[in-house]
Amino acid sequence: MTFNGKSDKTKRITGIVAVVAIIFGLSACWQFYPVPGAEAKPVPDSFSQLAEMVSPAVVNIRTEKTIKGGGRVFRHFSKPFGDNSDPFQDFFEKFFGEDQPKDFKQRSLGTGFIIDGQGYIVTNNHVIEDADEIQVKLKNGEEYDAEIVGRDANTDIALIKLKTGSNFPFVGLGDSDALKVGQWVMAIGNPFGLEHTVTAGIVSAKGRVIGSGPYDDFIQTDASINPGNSGGPLLDMNGDVIGINTAIVAAGQGIGFAIPINLAKNIFAQLKAHGQVTRGWLGVAIQDVTAELAEYYGIDTKEGVLVTEVFKGDPADKAGMEPKDIIVEVNGKKVKTSRDLTRMIADIGVGDVAEVKALRKGTEKIFKVSIAKREDEKLATRDIKSGKEDELGIRVSALTSEIARQFNVAESEGVIVTGVESDSNGEKAGIQTGDIIKEINHKPVKTVEDYTDAIGAVKKGESVQMFIRRMNSGFLVVKVTK
Repeated sequence: MTFNGKSDKTKRITGIVAVVAIIFGLSACWQFYPVPGAEAKPVPDSFSQLAEMVSPAVVNIRTEKTIKGGGRVFRHFSKPFGDNSDPFQDFFEKFFGEDQPKDFKQRSLGTGFIIDGQGYIVTNNHVIEDADEIQVKLKNGEEYDAEIVGRDANTDIALIKLKTGSNFPFVGLGDSDALKVGQWVMAIGNPFGLEHTVTAGIVSAKGRVIGSGPYDDFIQTDASINPGNSGGPLLDMNGDVIGINTAIVAAGQGIGFAIPINLAKNIFAQLKAHGQVTRGWLGVAIQDVTAELAEYYGIDTKEGVLVTEVFKGDPADKAGMEPKDIIVEVNGKKVKTSRDLTRMIADIGVGDVAEVKALRKGTEKIFKVSIAKREDEKLATRDIKSGKEDELGIRVSALTSEIARQFNVAESEGVIVTGVESDSNGEKAGIQTGDIIKEINHKPVKTVEDYTDAIGAVKKGESVQMFIRRMNSGFLVVKVTK
């Protein structure tokens, strides 16, 4: 059969060609037209064009640092099961003497990216920490010495600067908040010393918490990241940096993590201006509000943060906040999780007054809190290293989220044993570091004050029954004589 001079077969072929043409036309549109509402700007046609455009600003960082007391390498490998004997000790001392050098030079590789023409470079803190020498190699082969401008261990971000030169190629900084899961990204770095390796993938997830610190908020990507990529850029298809490649999962393949660039921008500015980062401090220990806590306190949502402890003399204490208050807003912004609160307070200037809205027994209260400076060294020792063992030889601490991570426990209520004195009654009874004390003589223990009061009420020579949660063992009752 024919129609207008064409056979059915001819019409079918013509139709197929037309459909294919439409598909390829749509593909071209998808490639070159921006997402509705997105800023219209030139986008590289391919990963190769993107790599060519950005690579000159990505650098190879080589460091050298002195490791004190390195000693005999064999000694560390000859005692895998805790044996104190050293079969190599006599050999070394006989043939080399006791005074052979114990220090050695450790060399490492990493990545960084230039953020302005003056030669300021962003990388990871762990790449350059304690380095005696830092050398930077550019894509064109030029090499420069660099110096540390500032470091922030909490976020693993560092800023270094090339000592000489000017008019360096640099990359732009994007908007990681606008990043979408499933969006294409590209990583450039020096994995295993292989310079300017380019890998591509997608954003697998956002807001990942991997236990690296109080400001965890990682971008997860399946763009291949390996040792040596640390400090390198994660780029969007506009060629802007949207993350700093930082961590990998050792047991996983195709799982890498990058610090969002929006979290880092303020840190860059502070490091450049002051060489360090200053963060706000509220002076409370906190935890997320669970469904059970929400029901107990009669609130309709799990959003908000429970105050488990208020540190005496710190801003929250001076403002009148108390344990069991539930913080729901700071300066008009809703607080959903403890990490939200930590970041919000950290971004408030020292001396600024923050308006904190909290629920106390179901009633809203507003507190005007003058934010203090977060002292990380003081904070790290506040609960663990300060104080001393009690009469039972036990040292306890409030179970904050940071201490829970340090001791690798999942519990959120009670006090945690942070030390047990050798040969004390506590040790003899079987108390262990990391035990979580829930009750003493059938009375709930939620704070250090609860614990102190309960122990103080027991006379010398009497027994104390402790109801304990021990990770991987469950609940135990331990009897200790005072």
